[in-house]
Amino acid sequence: MRVGTGNVGDPLRYERPAERLTIVRLDPAVVHFRVHYDPGEPRPVSGWAEHLQPLLVVNGGYFTPRDKTLTLLISDGKVWGALYEREDEDWDFAGLLGLFAVTADGQVSVRWLGDRPYDPAEPLREALQSFPVLVKPGGVMGFPPDAEEGPPARRTVVAQDRQGRILFIIAPRGYFSLLQLARFLADSDLDLDVALNLDG
Repeated sequence: MRVGTGNVGDPLRYERPAERLTIVRLDPAVVHFRVHYDPGEPRPVSGWAEHLQPLLVVNGGYFTPRDKTLTLLISDGKVWGALYEREDEDWDFAGLLGLFAVTADGQVSVRWLGDRPYDPAEPLREALQSFPVLVKPGGVMGFPPDAEEGPPARRTVVAQDRQGRILFIIAPRGYFSLLQLARFLADSDLDLDVALNLDG
């Protein structure tokens, strides 16, 4: 996922002894967002950055070892993959699914699919389905406290605050489990409305 040209402002930083977060807050009125995917020529983040020369590039989504997307992904209007849905007897996995979306007219949103389901007729130019939703609409913790929290790992999150701005939150040192990160984001002063885990 890449962020195009526009007035970005200074990245925000949060530090604690074990982790340093980089938080980039963007105004969707002045920045263009794109989701890039090329299964024939997969690239690491550094390769996309070199190829595209954007303001920001982050990892996102889930893929097979052969670089096929496991979730819904829309790049420049072309749909790849399908909406990921999984039944789990122990907990509500469907309640953890989210979507980063850009409409044909440039409206950007981060949404919880339990609240705003995806409609294939939507005019989306860019989209990336991912999971889990860490903060649900209204700023409440989205990751269930009784779910398997996962091991600490590097994390990348896309979020939307109550003013409609988009935030990319990068935790590169591998300190946070999913549950710890969900708690941190819900309790933070970032005024988040919704936050979605993307990748490490």
